Amino acid sequence: MAKLLNTALAALALGGLAISAPAVAQYKQKISNNPAKCRGSGPAVKVTISGVKASSGTVRVQSYRGTKADWLKKGRWLSRIEVPAKAGTMSFCMPVPSNGTYGIAVRHDVNGNRKTDIFSDGGGMSNNPSINVFNLGKPSYKKTAFQVRGVKSISIRMRYR
Repeated sequence: MAKLLNTALAALALGGLAISAPAVAQYKQKISNNPAKCRGSGPAVKVTISGVKASSGTVRVQSYRGTKADWLKKGRWLSRIEVPAKAGTMSFCMPVPSNGTYGIAVRHDVNGNRKTDIFSDGGGMSNNPSINVFNLGKPSYKKTAFQVRGVKSISIRMRYR
């Protein structure tokens, strides 16, 4: 009987630990562009992208946590919206998990081949940091991070070679 009681107490204790453990971050969520999500209380980022050079290929917008561990790391994006490109200005609503620090990266795959073509594809990031040969197009998370409280509006200028 004592052994059964100890086993039951151990199972209850383990179950309690599982319930109180923090939720695991959700990465790689492919979502649709839903402007209505930016009309509420958030948390979300309203992203306006200017300078899209052609109505060909796709534009991809990805959100990241604004931390060294996550920013532009493979597989560490939170959400992705991918739509056909439209020359000029495009707007997106990117919901985020909670108020906090985030970064946004945008890529225009001009020919839609799902590969980075350095001489034709474009890109941009939150806070529009300068991109040069020394940072290889990957500025620090410190230069791209911004705070979200409710719905945050940002503007990103596309850059092409």
